[in-house]
Amino acid sequence: MLKPFYREGILEAGCDEAGRGCLAGPVFAAAVILPPNFSDEQKQSLSLLDDSKKLSHARRNKLRPLIEKLALEYAVVAVPPAEIDELNILNASILAMHRSLDKLNKKPQMILVDGNRFKTYGNMEYKCFVGGDGLYLSIAAASVLAKTYRDEYMEEADRLYPVYDWKNNKGYPTRKHRQAIEHAGISPLHRKSFRLLDNQLEISF
Repeated sequence: MLKPFYREGILEAGCDEAGRGCLAGPVFAAAVILPPNFSDEQKQSLSLLDDSKKLSHARRNKLRPLIEKLALEYAVVAVPPAEIDELNILNASILAMHRSLDKLNKKPQMILVDGNRFKTYGNMEYKCFVGGDGLYLSIAAASVLAKTYRDEYMEEADRLYPVYDWKNNKGYPTRKHRQAIEHAGISPLHRKSFRLLDNQLEISF
């Protein structure tokens, strides 16, 4: 069972992103505030929650409505490819997390962030944790929301651009995805600042 809080008795927002390593599509981020005083029943209902990368697609989709029901507040935000190209993926990921925090009606007293990089958000205290989505419930909940919302987005985008197989690879750099870029060119959802082919010179923007 993951830890329910870092500092007991205050509102903590867990933050995480999904899609940093993709060649196409937005980067998504979520912020989740869980109840500071979990009942045993609530804790048990989230006993299967973990880092979204360790969960099956079916398990993530089962957990998503449960997280949304139990959370005091949650928000999910996407930063599009054009902004990623302008800012770089690290800055775009942090921006997505900041924007998700902006959308919370209740403001947390502390932010728990997955990873080792973040930027000051107002005057709010924050703490970064490498592997945080495998340590704290709120970060894991944000991980699941960011991942499921992004997967859903890429599955919809696959209907417009089926050649890239996004329904299966979700925009990640699989061999089939790179081969499709080589033969069909890029789409408006591709990140032009990324290395889209092994030989980048083959792409003409």
